[in-house]
Amino acid sequence: MALNLNSPDLLRTNALVNGAWRSAEKRQDVYDPATEQIIASVPYWGGSEATEAVQAAEAAFPEWRARTAEERANILLAWKGLVLQHKEDLARILTAECGKPMDQSLGEVAYGASFFQWFAEEGKRAYGDVIPAKQHDRRIIVAKEPVGVTAAITPWNFPIACVTRKIAPALAVGCTQVLKPAPETPFTALALAYLGEQAGLPPGVLNVVTGDASAIGEVFTSHPAVRVVTFTGSTAVGKLLAEACGRHVKRAALELGGNAPFIVFGDADVDDAVSEVIASKFRNSGQTCVCANRILVQSDIFDKFTERLCDQVAAMSVGSGEEDGVAIGPLINARAVEKVSAHIEDAVGKGAEVKVGGAPHGRGAYFYQPTVLTGAKNDMLLAREETFGPVAALFRFESDEDAIALANDTPTGLAAYLYTADLSRAFRAAEALQSGMVGVNTGIISTEVAPFGGVKESGIGREGSRYGLDDFLETKAVHVKL
Repeated sequence: MALNLNSPDLLRTNALVNGAWRSAEKRQDVYDPATEQIIASVPYWGGSEATEAVQAAEAAFPEWRARTAEERANILLAWKGLVLQHKEDLARILTAECGKPMDQSLGEVAYGASFFQWFAEEGKRAYGDVIPAKQHDRRIIVAKEPVGVTAAITPWNFPIACVTRKIAPALAVGCTQVLKPAPETPFTALALAYLGEQAGLPPGVLNVVTGDASAIGEVFTSHPAVRVVTFTGSTAVGKLLAEACGRHVKRAALELGGNAPFIVFGDADVDDAVSEVIASKFRNSGQTCVCANRILVQSDIFDKFTERLCDQVAAMSVGSGEEDGVAIGPLINARAVEKVSAHIEDAVGKGAEVKVGGAPHGRGAYFYQPTVLTGAKNDMLLAREETFGPVAALFRFESDEDAIALANDTPTGLAAYLYTADLSRAFRAAEALQSGMVGVNTGIISTEVAPFGGVKESGIGREGSRYGLDDFLETKAVHVKL
């Protein structure tokens, strides 16, 4: 499949270990979900190649750690410049792999690049402390040091942003990394690694492996050189990784699944609230871990809100991400379509009503109509699991207390949203919601300057912001007798 790139070298079809782009006899095809055509293939590696990559990262660590924070920052800043220079090509690769509309892909490229600049600067501020000692002849110095080799496993739905959010802080503080991107979207990660080379990244500092998830994950969690495994993906897989890391007393940084509520209180500006719900719910065809999964609307505005939302959702354009004006692209694969269909079938069987959509789209095998359901209840699958598709399920509530109880009735707590004109209510609700992130009168909360992560079964640790350095630093106390 031809991508018509301005810089064809960006489409890397081999994996990267210690500065060498290496192939393999066994390879894995990567498909465009809009057309079901093969884009290209990548190596299907296993444990031995992953071990080589870890060894390369281990060998590169001393020299990379010894560089000053400013020297490392200069490479990250050059890397950011190259990403933005090639933003159209990177967006084309991203759209081909995961199907999102081009305007969203371009936005993700810019968002992903922002982490290089942010952590280039934050890496210079990995400060320690001087602690007043109890004795006159003692000094206590607390230093922050890089943990060493890190291993990253990233998802397919944001194949640039989720990668740079892990690469940038690790490398900024002097760690090295082995990255395993999602099998559906390896080419964006490989293109980023190629641009990192052009920016001056030494061999072995960043290695990218593709292939057998189980075998590679086993190396990441068991190899003694790997000190941190950072993972973005499902809660089920995150639990397995945490268990495996625990056996070796290895740190696991986990950004896992969510079940985000979006509470629309009765005093909300309905039109504005609808716009924010759409921004949260339908971005990337609903395939985001922070998208609104349950939309809770107070009874006195429920009918008006439903009507306005249905009007806008019914007007959404569905098609290939490369086409102008498309709002909803394909889902990532057949399993995603099956899950959306199962959630809708279960909801309708339990009393929900389809107001808009509710069926596969005729555009192709992986396309689904943007959908609005009313009558959603807490015993439905779409209330208990992430739908990860373009389905807006509306729940009716009466009181503020009912809304908070319903919103918190989930084992996960990644993101939550609320819309209200009452500042006091906004603070009360934001503080009561059991979630790592809360959007008040906004459906978009992702930014490099704020911490990203969840509570309960949505993960451990934070990415982005100054807190994003913490997973890659050790705290060392140095006691000095004068």
